[in-house]
Amino acid sequence: MKKTNLPSLPTAVLTRIAALPTLSLKALNAEWRTLFDHDPPLTHRRFLERRIAYRLQELEWSKTRGALLEENRQRVAAFVEHGALPPRVRNGKPMPGTVLIRHFNGEDHQVTVTNDGDFEYRSQRFGSLSAIAKHITGTQWSGPKFFGLLTAGKKEIAR
Repeated sequence: MKKTNLPSLPTAVLTRIAALPTLSLKALNAEWRTLFDHDPPLTHRRFLERRIAYRLQELEWSKTRGALLEENRQRVAAFVEHGALPPRVRNGKPMPGTVLIRHFNGEDHQVTVTNDGDFEYRSQRFGSLSAIAKHITGTQWSGPKFFGLLTAGKKEIAR
């Protein structure tokens, strides 16, 4: 099972989410009104179940991850204002879950950014892209440059 940085949900929240498929459409609509303070825009069962489950998790995690919720609100506001978002980069590293692929010496080399900010390459964990680049090539390389994250002539992450 994949490790996440998110706190686990309380049993009460998990029970509410698990019960959603058993609720009547009328009960789902009532649950929607309780959580969102307005009528649902659709009465499609799967839409209601998924969005209610998301909202229950959102409310619970906002108690312990308020800063993350605020960051997401700011990103939504930026998207609405500008119509586009810059790529998500954290501390100069790509976001967890990002997969980097580099073709080198006739082989594809795939690296995944882990939840804790490390990198996984062929079931091995590395603390930096440069360590992986050295492992692949046998010589010292800038990992971000090797994997195409740096633009030519600039020392910043490509946006």
